[in-house]
Amino acid sequence: MKHILAGAALSLGLLTVTATAQDMMRGVDLSSPDMVSAEMTRTQVEAAIATATAAPADFTGKRLSNLDLSGLDLSRAIFRAARLNKTKLAGANLNHAVLDQAWLLEADLTGATLRGANIFAAQMARAHLDGADLSKARVAADLTGASLVGASIADARLGADMRNQSMGLMRTVLKSANLERLNARGADLSRADLEFASLKGADLTGASLKGAQLGGADLTGVTLVGADFDGADLTSAKLIAPIGLDQARNFDKAKNRDRLIRD
Repeated sequence: MKHILAGAALSLGLLTVTATAQDMMRGVDLSSPDMVSAEMTRTQVEAAIATATAAPADFTGKRLSNLDLSGLDLSRAIFRAARLNKTKLAGANLNHAVLDQAWLLEADLTGATLRGANIFAAQMARAHLDGADLSKARVAADLTGASLVGASIADARLGADMRNQSMGLMRTVLKSANLERLNARGADLSRADLEFASLKGADLTGASLKGAQLGGADLTGVTLVGADFDGADLTSAKLIAPIGLDQARNFDKAKNRDRLIRD
């Protein structure tokens, strides 16, 4: 009972801090054993997956940091409030997995598949997601400094849910992230924080950038056919050799267009 109550308190505390400031790291000792150690081995994780037949494998609140879980089939697994800091998940199958409130600081998700995954209020600063597939995923995470080179967020929902903001603005943060050659076709990036992100060669066809923060972002060579810029802040964004700018939507309604950096 004590363990259950502690876990519930942790989850509530994490959600509250994230919702109000999207900064779960405030006051957290990131070098503590709770954040850097693992209470299971890879073999034990594999056993948990193998025995979870009636319901998805559940790793809620588990400490799994610094493990090598590369290539595992973790589809539909539940990692709610789990610690996966610097965990290797390269090539793993995380389709439809639940990673709400999970800690994935500097985690390696290179080439992983997270199609339809739910990643709400997660901490993923400096995570490696090059070549990862997050198509149709629901993401409201802090991905500051993360790398998603050649990744896909096609039809994914990374925008703020304005129907559920009683505890504060929940949105995806991609500040200073490397998003070069990102496939963001049809993605919802409304109100997302993309300040100083590199989107060189990204495909934003049909994406929603309503109210997004793009200050200082590098949009060199991006495809903008059908992209919606209504209310987006373009202060000091670099817009060089864009493709389909004349077919973008509501570009005239973007903020600070006069402060764009162009050819």
